[in-house]
Amino acid sequence: MRRNHCLLTAAVSILLGVPAPPAFSQAADAVEPRPAPRWPDGRIRLDAVPGETGIWYGPGGPVPGLADWDDNPQPHPFPGRPTVSEVPFQPWARALIDYRDVNQFEPHARCKPSGGVRQFVTPYGNEIVEMRDLERVYIFDVGGPHTFRIVYMDGREHPEDLTPSYYGHSIGWWEGDTLVVDTVGFNEKFWIDRRITVHTRQLHLIERFTRTSHDTMEYVVTIDDPGAYTEPWTSGMYLRFRPGQEMFEYICQDQNQAFELMVGTQVESYFRQSRIAP
Repeated sequence: MRRNHCLLTAAVSILLGVPAPPAFSQAADAVEPRPAPRWPDGRIRLDAVPGETGIWYGPGGPVPGLADWDDNPQPHPFPGRPTVSEVPFQPWARALIDYRDVNQFEPHARCKPSGGVRQFVTPYGNEIVEMRDLERVYIFDVGGPHTFRIVYMDGREHPEDLTPSYYGHSIGWWEGDTLVVDTVGFNEKFWIDRRITVHTRQLHLIERFTRTSHDTMEYVVTIDDPGAYTEPWTSGMYLRFRPGQEMFEYICQDQNQAFELMVGTQVESYFRQSRIAP
């Protein structure tokens, strides 16, 4: 079933008219990498420079996530990337992966926002916008429900009375050329990657974004969730900047033709229109 997911992903991409995410490649930077852009004060910038557009893409592959199946590892070059057997799952969390392997009704496929790491493996990538005057960083999803996440850079702490949400509450700061983002307050209505990583409301994410060149971002994340794991663990991936691309209108719920991701049959579409009585 795990290997059949490749075929499922391809079929869904065709039905939705969504091209598969581009696979990560270091070829461009390996030849002659351009340096990461900086602000006039020398600070690394994560967004496009004036006069340039661009979108960040996560790794491709059939099921991008933070761990690889032991018998079928994905070709991610990130060092220290764990396999499923190396992740410190609690028994119920490990069992949930097997359930998801058979019941692949991910909330993202029904236009729900994707928090955590899942935000960086969505179709069409992400746009990062730094608003230095507001002391905020915005991360926009290009595909899916076209939602966005705010990282507060003004030194505030997490509120004590957070209402759980899809993106949680993010605060950030710089450590040299690395943006560190601390996020809590997640709900349990989404998957934090594309199937393997389980989470509860106790999830605490520490993400580290390091733009190592113009077209490459190193993304390292530590998952601390005592509700699903026996101890914190760390993984990561590389994000690729694709110049010349920008956000466009994307209506996630239009037509609803992704049969494999719905409850029903493969010959029946689920239109949501209702006739208005005269």
